[in-house]
Amino acid sequence: MMSTKSVSVVICAYTEDRWDDVLAAVASVRAQSIQPREIIVVVDHNRRLYERLASALPELVVVENQEQRGLSGGKNTGVSVSTGDVVAFLDDDAVADPDWLKFLLDAYSDEAVIGVGGLTLPDWETARPVWWPEEFDWVVGCTFIGREPGPVRNLLGGNASFRRDVFGFAGGFPSHIGRSAATRRPLGCEETEFCIRAAGRRPGSVFLFEARAVIWHRVPRARSRFAYFRSRCYAEGLSKALVTRSVGVAAGLSAERRYTAVTLRRGVARGLLGGARGQAAGPARAGAIIVGLLCASTGYGVGAARNRFGRPTEAGAVAR
Repeated sequence: MMSTKSVSVVICAYTEDRWDDVLAAVASVRAQSIQPREIIVVVDHNRRLYERLASALPELVVVENQEQRGLSGGKNTGVSVSTGDVVAFLDDDAVADPDWLKFLLDAYSDEAVIGVGGLTLPDWETARPVWWPEEFDWVVGCTFIGREPGPVRNLLGGNASFRRDVFGFAGGFPSHIGRSAATRRPLGCEETEFCIRAAGRRPGSVFLFEARAVIWHRVPRARSRFAYFRSRCYAEGLSKALVTRSVGVAAGLSAERRYTAVTLRRGVARGLLGGARGQAAGPARAGAIIVGLLCASTGYGVGAARNRFGRPTEAGAVAR
């Protein structure tokens, strides 16, 4: 079984504002039923945070991001110092179920599997807003309705693992796509581009979604507001434009087209039907789905135009 193999866990941190979150993430990895070979904490160009974490966690591997500022650079740095057969990534504001690593590693029994991701559930600081559709839980870094266990095109970066040799033939996460504290828009999709690129370089390889590998991702009050919802959807469109520039429209939008045609259409219908049955929140969720789709589509159109006319799309984010 793959569970006999070793695993390195990488947690990328960038702000002291998440000090307690980082310590909670580390504690949840220490409590795993299968112990990792090492826990690597990568600090993104924040010397004070690096020194504080290195002092507080002397038994861990605490390193500074050696690449460009941002989440991609941090992940690539973590991979470069890892020694496990598998490299698993956990968000700095998430905690893992004690069997998280066990279920991730068990899924590698098939040699064709080069990456495994798990189920990310929202841990709302306040209650879930009544208008917030579960189809858009990806807005807060969580697994959305419509994502079924089994083979998937790409993993979601906050709860993902890869065979370490994948980075040898596919390269690292792209620095021009994804999150950074340097710019204002909450972009993402660095893991999407990486997975598509890796699969293209090794035909027949498989990425799996394993729903038993569970983590909980903290959702602060600021991210439960409609303004953040709209901004994040627009930024996702910009990010997808960058992905399609790298891997092509067919590969870059294949999953999104199915998601829109099936999952979102059903979500709107379910919300409107709920409204007809007297559920006031149903039409609000249906409306949020429509607004989210329009914002993402607008962002993609703007990003595609920038690609076409040579204007680089912003690559980064304040919110991670």
